[in-house]
Formats: sequence, structure tokens, C-alpha cells
Amino acid sequence: MKTERSLELATMKHVSATVVAGLSLLIPAAVGLFIPGAPSALGPLPAITVTPAFFLPSPAIAVAVPALLFFVWNPGLFRGESRVPTRSYWLLAVATVLSVIWFVTGWKYGLRYQGARYVYEVCAANIAGLSLLAIVFSRYGKSKPSFGLNLALHWLLFVWLAWYAFPYLGELP
Repeated sequence: MKTERSLELATMKHVSATVVAGLSLLIPAAVGLFIPGAPSALGPLPAITVTPAFFLPSPAIAVAVPALLFFVWNPGLFRGESRVPTRSYWLLAVATVLSVIWFVTGWKYGLRYQGARYVYEVCAANIAGLSLLAIVFSRYGKSKPSFGLNLALHWLLFVWLAWYAFPYLGELP
């Protein structure tokens, strides 16, 4: 009986921590999308929120997209799973390659429409974010898996996606 209660409390903690982490993604998504004077180094209009904002009835709804993707991407977090799914490693690898392609193809447009300072700052932020993610992912593989590490790793990944990944480079509509 006591074991059942302990399991129930642990599950509630995992659910609560996952919900709080997911909902906290609303902050970087809102900053990335709604900072006045955007695109700017602080509000680079990331593709994960800008693209849905074009199609949704209110751009404010687009801020929820990263949080929803976080919940859908790793539902095992709600159950307290400690193992990082292989697809998360693939997501980081593919997003890194696509990010390089994004900057290579958009660089001249970013320089032309947003200016050199903006392009260099968001590029540096992306390099820093991807470097941090690569370090965290590689360290995860060398440590004992835990729910907290799994949650933190995915939260960092989705913060980067919500705030700086694939920033706006080019002429504004």
C-alpha cells in the first residue's frame, strides 16, 4: 500500500515538473516573437513561432506552439522516464544541420534587411545554444540517466527552438 502511494506521488511530481517546464517555454517563445522592434537580437522571430503566426487567427496563439511540441515530443516525461529518446538526438543533429543551411542561405538577406550586428548576434546566440546542447547531450550519454536530466535536456532544446532557432533573415512582409 505504501509503495503504491509513493509511486503515485512520484508520478504527480513528474507530471507537475513536466507541465511547469513546458509552460515555461511560453516565456522564450513570447520574447522571441513579440519584442518590440523585432527582429532584434533579443526577439529574432524564430521560425517555430513565426510560421504558425501567419496561419493562426491570433499571433499570440503561436507562442504556445513550442510548449505543445515539447509535450508531444517526449510524453515519457509525464511518466518520469529517465532515458532520452533516440529521436531527440536526431532532432538536435537535424536541427543543427538545418540551422547551418538556414544561415548560409539567409546570410546576405539578413545583412541587407536586418544589418550586420543583428546577423552576427543571432548567429553567435545560435552557435552558443547549439554548443551548450551538444555538451549537455554528450554528457548525458556519459552519466547515469535520470528524469531530471532528461527534463532539463529537453527543456534546453525547446528553449533554443522557441527563442533562437531559425531566426528571421530577410525582408519583412
